[in-house]
Amino acid sequence: MIDERERMTFRLRVNGGEHEVRAWPMERLLDVLRLQLNLTGVKEGCGEGECGACSVILDGQLVNSCLIPVLQAEGCTIVTIEGLAMGDTLDAMQQAFVDEGGAQCGICTPGMILAAVDLLRRNPSPDEAQIREGLAGNLCRCTGYARIVASVMSAAHAREARKNQ
Repeated sequence: MIDERERMTFRLRVNGGEHEVRAWPMERLLDVLRLQLNLTGVKEGCGEGECGACSVILDGQLVNSCLIPVLQAEGCTIVTIEGLAMGDTLDAMQQAFVDEGGAQCGICTPGMILAAVDLLRRNPSPDEAQIREGLAGNLCRCTGYARIVASVMSAAHAREARKNQ
């Protein structure tokens, strides 16, 4: 029998906002984000940390939210796909995925975009091999990756062009 009294209150900083959630300490961050904060851009693919669909950025590190207990996220800063856009204006990486056709069914797209954002944070000018390596933890069953790589390359070039202006 589930005892609601065993739930605890956790404070999370998600997409720039402060949130209090009630959860069991070992409840998956994925479930808290989706079910309590209604951030459905975080997808469950495999539930085992193998596909990257549930990727979020936790205190600056790309992680699989299906493997993170909410207890571990207490007080952390979390960015989901919903946190990249500024209102109705998509982030450059999100826009590149739209422009280059990097999204198909949409299950892997949020995690793929966050992995790409993380990659460009670490390496602003990656070549194709570095992009493929940077996205290696994210699986896509639809695209064959060519348009995803083109999307990341396009976003990297756009950022470089803005920097050089």
